Amino acid sequence: MRKMIITAALAATAFLPSSAIAAPAVLIVDLDNVLTNCTACRAASTAIQAQVQQGQTRAQALETQLKPEAAALEAAVKALGTRAPDAALQQRVQAFQTRQQAAQTELATKQRQIESTQANVQQQIAARVVLISEQSRARRQADIVVGKNATLASNPAADITAEVLAALNQQLPSVSVTPLPQQARPVGR
Repeated sequence: MRKMIITAALAATAFLPSSAIAAPAVLIVDLDNVLTNCTACRAASTAIQAQVQQGQTRAQALETQLKPEAAALEAAVKALGTRAPDAALQQRVQAFQTRQQAAQTELATKQRQIESTQANVQQQIAARVVLISEQSRARRQADIVVGKNATLASNPAADITAEVLAALNQQLPSVSVTPLPQQARPVGR
């Protein structure tokens, strides 16, 4: 009797779909899809693009301001030929170089700010994606979650991209589009 029950149980499991027998050991998330389509990602991307556009506009304005002065100074230096520039021309050149350096510093600061903002946004989203992926992995009793780009082939049943995207949109509707917080420097250094 016992042998018949075991045999019947084994026979019944042969007709069950494989997903009913065991959960996939590996789950897949298409991170490109998630990062392209999540609500917070799209909003942050739009805000960062606006910052980039502002930086480009400012760079063009600075170039417009400096270009005529640079041309005038270059013409003045060429007009001297082999003679040394007088003190007034040297002061104009130094003042121009100071303004040019200030413009370069301003643009470099803006670029670092944009990069820091991008890093902050990425950190916020990545932390939540990892948390959601871990929750899905635990709920499905899988061994690991990997990015789709890290796989050569996979079973579509192992793809949890839609689940992760839906949870991300629910749990993280927006992110802070600001630069990373500055690290406090120790006193005396």
